[in-house]
Amino acid sequence: MDTKNVTVLTEVVLTGLTYQPEWQIPRFLLLLVIYLITIVGNLGLLILICYDPHLHIPMYLLLGSLAFVDAWISSTVTPKMLVNFFVKSKIISLFACMTQLFSFSFSATTECFLLATMAYDRYVAICNPLLYPVIMTNRLCIWLLASSFVGGVLHALIHIGLLFRLSFCKYNVIHHFYCDIMPLFKISCTDPLINVLMVFIFSGSIQLFTILIVLVSYTLVLFTILKKKSVQGIKKAFCTCGAHLLSVSLYYGPLLFMYVRPVSAQSDDQDMVDSLFYTVIIPLLNPIIYSLRNKKVIDSQAKMLKRNV
Repeated sequence: MDTKNVTVLTEVVLTGLTYQPEWQIPRFLLLLVIYLITIVGNLGLLILICYDPHLHIPMYLLLGSLAFVDAWISSTVTPKMLVNFFVKSKIISLFACMTQLFSFSFSATTECFLLATMAYDRYVAICNPLLYPVIMTNRLCIWLLASSFVGGVLHALIHIGLLFRLSFCKYNVIHHFYCDIMPLFKISCTDPLINVLMVFIFSGSIQLFTILIVLVSYTLVLFTILKKKSVQGIKKAFCTCGAHLLSVSLYYGPLLFMYVRPVSAQSDDQDMVDSLFYTVIIPLLNPIIYSLRNKKVIDSQAKMLKRNV
């Protein structure tokens, strides 16, 4: 390529969600309400767990970490998307784009590890209840949490580092509502084959490894409870595990379609719909699925409200 007349891009344009003008305000209000509920729900849960000493046990330490990551991933994507509803210039600097991509990659990867760790925690608690205090200590929990966050940072750094081998020098329009890695590959004027391969290897391995842990853990939990032949226990198992598996499937499904497939196998509009699930919908649903159905969390909320009244 002749580099003499090449202009290196320093800014990109995010087209955002495609919509008809008459739906602009309703969609903005809907996403704003979802974002506010997400932040209040997740940060409220995190504060509650920090505030109540009775919740300083592995199960709730993991739940609090998940709430923090959900608030992080939602705040990485939604505010910029809301702003773009009303600004004519949807330009974002390449540095800010890379920063958003790093933040998203870190939080999405960390959530995968956290979901796997939470599934393992439930497996030990239900399948080995007598050994649970010995196996799942706070020390091990903190080590698993630290490993999840470090793994998220390292995974994000790998892909950000590999992006520096690419050059962006022509088309600067990204058909997405945030800076994701696959849309960036599409506007690169350098062959991104190596980058795509690394995404497939690293992201695919992390997703398949963590979802395997989730499926095996909850399968063993179900078998353990079914052996007890208790109708109430069976109902509780299907209620708890079913809700958790629903959350996991809604999160992993779009991720697998996005990052473990060819770059051009799906349209930009479909990519954005898939992305909405794990950046907007799942952070909203997780506090409901994991906490509002939990008696200890509800009792702790009631105690806190009584003290503050």
